[in-house]
This record gives sequence, C-alpha cells and structure tokens, in this order.
Amino acid sequence: MENPEFELDVVAIVNDTVGTMMTCAYEEPSCEVGLIAGTGSNACYMEEMRNIETVEGNEGRMCVNMEWGAFGDNGCLDDIRTKYDQAVDENSLNEGKQRYEKMCSGMYLGEIVRQILIDLTKRGFLFRGQISETLKTRGIFETKFLSQIESDRLALLQVRAILQQLGLDSTCDDSIIVKEVCGTVSRRAAQICGAGMAAVVDKIRENRGLEHLDVTVGVDGTLYKLHPHFNRIFHQTVKELAPKCDVTFLLSEDGSGKGAALITAVGCRQRELDAQQH
Repeated sequence: MENPEFELDVVAIVNDTVGTMMTCAYEEPSCEVGLIAGTGSNACYMEEMRNIETVEGNEGRMCVNMEWGAFGDNGCLDDIRTKYDQAVDENSLNEGKQRYEKMCSGMYLGEIVRQILIDLTKRGFLFRGQISETLKTRGIFETKFLSQIESDRLALLQVRAILQQLGLDSTCDDSIIVKEVCGTVSRRAAQICGAGMAAVVDKIRENRGLEHLDVTVGVDGTLYKLHPHFNRIFHQTVKELAPKCDVTFLLSEDGSGKGAALITAVGCRQRELDAQQH
C-alpha cells in the first residue's frame, strides 16, 4: 500500500505490545508473550495456527494481539468491580469500555484513589470530613504520586508534604490512611494484571500439551518500570496462579520500535522472495 502524499511504503502495522515482544524475542528466542503495563494495559502471545479460525493452515504459530484492556466489557468482571471502579468508569471518556484496563493501568489508578479518598472523607475518616476543591478535581491524583507515596524510603512527613503540594492539608493520621489506600489500589492492579498473565501462559502450556512450560515475557511500560512494588507483586501473582509455568520477565530496553523494525525487515525479505518466485 503506497501513500502518494508522502511516498510511504507501508510494510507492517505493529502495535507497541507486539513490537515489545519482538524486541525481546530478538535477544531471547523463548520470548513468546508481550506485555504493556503502563498508562494502558495490553498483552499479546503466540497462538497455535490450528486455533486461528480466520487464517488457513494448521502449521506454526501466529501472534495474537489480545487487546485485553477490553476484557470485562460484557459484564464478566462485575462481581469484582467496586463502586469506586464504577465511578471512575462513569466519569471516563469511554464509559462501559476497557473495564479491565481501568482496574490495572496507570491512567486510572490515581483516579481510583481519589474516589476512595472522597468516600472516606464523606464518612469522616479523612481530612476532618472536609472535601477540598483539590479533591473534587478529576485527574489531580497522578499515578506518579502513588509511586512517590508508596516508596519504602518515604517517611510520613514526606507523604504529608506530597499531599500538601496537592493542596490537601493532612494530619499524620491522614497520611497513614492515604498511603494505605495507595498501596491497596496498586497491589490490586498488580494482582489483576498478574492473573491475566497467568491465564495466558497457562493457556500456551495447555495448547502444547505440556506438563511444564518455560517461557519468556517481554515487558514495557512505566507502571512496571517505575512503581516501587508493582512488578514484584505482579511476578508473585503469576507464580502463584500458574505454578506449572516457569516465566521469565525481560524488560524491553529498546521499547517497541526495534521490534517493529524487525517485523518490517522480515516483511520486506518475504516480499522479495515472493517476487523472485513469480
């Protein structure tokens, strides 16, 4: 497909999840899963061709971009969604969509925390029962504040200073509660994300009829890289929920661009071979 305006020759369209998997697979051939755990959340994996209904042939494997952020849009997650998740969803730009992502990605964690803090304040447990203008402001609680507040090196005085930067006048008791809320929200996010990954690797193992699977997952995303506890809890959850899988997580140092370039190179090479045959 050529674009006359820019004289572009589009060889492949690759999203960041697939690009991340391919970047890591170049370094480590056992990498057959890609994960983005950052502002958004998504995964891809190598599926057996015999299970792909839309493509002819049963030999080999094909990469499936799961778009797992949309999991739960049919209501299957409703029994574990809280009133805070519902409030975040109702105030979002895409209500009713990407429900799984809204529970475990960086874009929404701060907003879940804000909804909980509002509720606790209304019930008189926080900020002397006074809901400030700051707390009413959507998006005021960025995920980077969660990372800062949850840092093990941070004393309560520093947590209080962060809250004051946000315009929240807090006591030491308030700071303890806020830190606990942040920890609970991000722990749940890591466990929910880990549950998804455990299901993927165990499906690969079952597909191949293996008693035990060794697999590598290529990972990118700010939540995974920068949050002080997310990746540890995530790894622990995968280990607990997929005990028959030995999963190695490989951080993508080069992002997804390198993987996209590799796919393009393979596509160009294949096109040359096809041209020679014809």
